[in-house]
Amino acid sequence: MAATNLAASITFRLPVYTQNRHKAAISISCAATNSSATTTKPEIELEFLGIKRDENGKYQVDKAKAGSGEKLLRNIMSENKIELYGAYGKVMNCGGGGSCGTCIVEIIDGNDLLNERTNTEIRYLKKKPESWRLACQTIVGNKENSGKVVVQRLPQWKK
Repeated sequence: MAATNLAASITFRLPVYTQNRHKAAISISCAATNSSATTTKPEIELEFLGIKRDENGKYQVDKAKAGSGEKLLRNIMSENKIELYGAYGKVMNCGGGGSCGTCIVEIIDGNDLLNERTNTEIRYLKKKPESWRLACQTIVGNKENSGKVVVQRLPQWKK
């Protein structure tokens, strides 16, 4: 989206009298600029690490971007065709209601760019590490922050 710079200008011509009582005119100009049109929305960069390492010991990395505070992690992954569910989760997921636990991910970096754990997550993940989140309950960003979040998709057996 290209930013546009909007400006408005108003000029007034006012009569004034000089010391010799001659009539003259002066001009006063005012200009306003819409500075919000030139600012960009905060954006979150996301990296999704695959479940298995390749022959070099590295994870496959999928990347995506999202407006800060606009979407759930689950929706970002779905829209970018990034695999979230294992075989069981593909069949048995709750559709984003937070009741099945098949969308658990681990936040490797950038946890501070996500919303706090919801009550659903607190209840479901109470014995799990703080870095584990339900993708269907995790909002990426808060509309003001920007940065990078690294997400590890968890194999079904690890849950």
